[in-house]
Amino acid sequence: MLAEAADWLRRRSSSAADWPAEPLLGLKGSTRVSVVLPARDEQDTVGGIVSAIRRDLVERTPLVDEIVVIDSRSVDDTAAVAAAAGAKVFGQDAILPRLPCLSGKGEALWKSLAVTSGDIVVFVDADLVNFSPSFVTGLLGPLLTCPEVSYVKACYDRPYNGPEESFAGGGRVTELVARPLLNLHWPLLAGIVQPLGGEYAGRRSLLERLPFMTGYGVELGLLLDALEAVGLDGMAQVDLGAREHSHQSTEALAVMAAQILQTAWSRLDRRGLMMPLSSPSPALTQFHRGPSGHEPVDRDAGVAERPPMIEVPEYALTLGPAGERARGAGRGHSRD
Repeated sequence: MLAEAADWLRRRSSSAADWPAEPLLGLKGSTRVSVVLPARDEQDTVGGIVSAIRRDLVERTPLVDEIVVIDSRSVDDTAAVAAAAGAKVFGQDAILPRLPCLSGKGEALWKSLAVTSGDIVVFVDADLVNFSPSFVTGLLGPLLTCPEVSYVKACYDRPYNGPEESFAGGGRVTELVARPLLNLHWPLLAGIVQPLGGEYAGRRSLLERLPFMTGYGVELGLLLDALEAVGLDGMAQVDLGAREHSHQSTEALAVMAAQILQTAWSRLDRRGLMMPLSSPSPALTQFHRGPSGHEPVDRDAGVAERPPMIEVPEYALTLGPAGERARGAGRGHSRD
């Protein structure tokens, strides 16, 4: 590990236990905090997460100003469950409706900037089965105590409860794809334990100026672009303990890996480090065993990218004359 990365890891790392809610409330002042959960067919878990945040961080200690769930075309009761638990729920495709609809987790995260009012935005996955409000307070801690920090990533143990060997490191795509990429091309980020983790927070002033990959590459893209925008010292990492959620099939993980590789390629290309005319193909060929043996199946693993939100005219219209977020109605459909 580079000396700069090791120094950052020592100075900018903390634990969720270091950031209890009450002291943070005293530091919050007029800063508004939004918690965003992108959700697609997460009716079994989203309600518990929203309820815990509302109980502990809205009612008991008013640290969070709004809880927003972006419903990504769920076919189950995700939206109704989230609304009943106390979240504002917006349909992904109803936000910025004049733009063409795209798919993916990153699309939901990007559009959340248009329907939230927080100066700080905390992102939390909606499929967590061991969620604690300390996940939110941990991510807020460095942002509320250190003005130089603009982006905070969570780290955690991630046990894999499946037929393969359990381990406490990153997920399979993290260990086999993302971490080698970072160590090879972005060694300053070698101290990031969970580069693809879904729990992170940032200042709106930063997030609205970053492009968002619409698919699985969103976390890696934000991490790389945040490094370029604010430098390593503008970032921090907080240990949340253990994080458990549902696992995907190896086939689905291959699509994730392909999109992450495309994301890395695009950032390298912007730095002039890729050969001309070497645009990657979005096609991913996988194999299924059929009657005649291994049969190829081609899947489109292409991923789009949304521009920085600050460049979207409709978003600019929601900014007040002093640059404050307008908090009126009409920014998507909501369920109270």
